[in-house]
Formats: sequence, C-alpha cells, structure tokens
Amino acid sequence: MKRFLLLLFICSGLISNSYAQRYGTAVGLRLGSNDFSRTVGISANQRILRHTTLEGILQSDFSRNTTSHLLIKNHKPLISKRFNYYYGGGFSFGHEESFVKNRASKEIIHTYGNPTSGIDLVVGVEATVLSTVISLDYKPNFNMAGREEFVRGQVGVSARWVLVTGKEQDKKWRQKKRVKRKAAREPLGDRIKNVFKKN
Repeated sequence: MKRFLLLLFICSGLISNSYAQRYGTAVGLRLGSNDFSRTVGISANQRILRHTTLEGILQSDFSRNTTSHLLIKNHKPLISKRFNYYYGGGFSFGHEESFVKNRASKEIIHTYGNPTSGIDLVVGVEATVLSTVISLDYKPNFNMAGREEFVRGQVGVSARWVLVTGKEQDKKWRQKKRVKRKAAREPLGDRIKNVFKKN
C-alpha cells in the first residue's frame, strides 16, 4: 500500500510539471507480480468510447504460467482526464501451475501446464505524460476451470507508448459523424446513384 501511495504521489507531481495528453491507442510492457510468479507481458489499450477502453494483455513467467486477458475498463478523472483511475473486468485464458492440498497425507501436490480460464476484475490509476501512459493496478483473477486456487491477485505496473492521441481519435470520430450526417441528408435517389458509382 505504501508503494501504491508513493507512485500516486509521483504521478501527481509529473502531471503538475509536465505536458500530458489523452490517448486513443497505446501499446507497451506490463510487469506483474503475485505470490506464485513474476510475469513480463505486452499490454495494448484502445479507447472504444469516450471514457471506456479495451485492454489486451499477454503475460508469462517463461516457466509455468502464461495467460492472456481481455479487459474492458471505465476511466474517471482524478486531477484531470490525463490522470485518472479506472475499474473494470473481463476474461482470461492460459496455462498455469496449481497447488492441491491433500489433507489426509498432509502433502501439497504441485502441477503445471493446466489449461485455465477465469474472470478478471481490475482497479488502478494511470497518468499520460509526454506520450507515455504509466499505470499501476490490482487485478484479481477468479478461477473458473483448471486451477485449485479460486482467487489469485496480481499487482501490475505498465508503461505504454501512445500511438494515437485522444485528439487524433476524436478528430476521426467527428469526421465519420459528419460523413454519416451528410449521407443521411442526401435524397434516396442520390444515395442509390452513389452506390453504383462506387461499384
């Protein structure tokens, strides 16, 4: 918790002293940690609505745990839209290790390579600073199949590079809306002619 608060304080300072921008598309690295493994992964974020993003994560410890996750997240500003908190959920699939306790023999049976599936929740904070999105999150995973432990929590730190800014994405969205509105105002006969012209 102390590390979480320290990072939150640092991010606040960066926002107050640096130029930052919103993002539409951002891709980068994610480092994850829990009681079972330390993972390195790829994280890709895509804004799909004004305050909603879709995140895909592929992560592995290059030994016994490799998982993929698809999350939908809702963002809310803390200081500004460039420094916000988010929450959401999604699904996960992968191959993981599992520990089964045999109470009769007092043994722990360790298996790996288990195909797993589960449900994720996520909550975190992020700051967009100089075309880089820095985030800190907590992501509990609820096992649906393939693993003995029902819940595994993971703390993750991500650094993503902005490929498309929020302004660029908003501009494209506005252009598409204008084209649709213009097409909707055209008489039906003109619309049919335009279809044949394109072909």
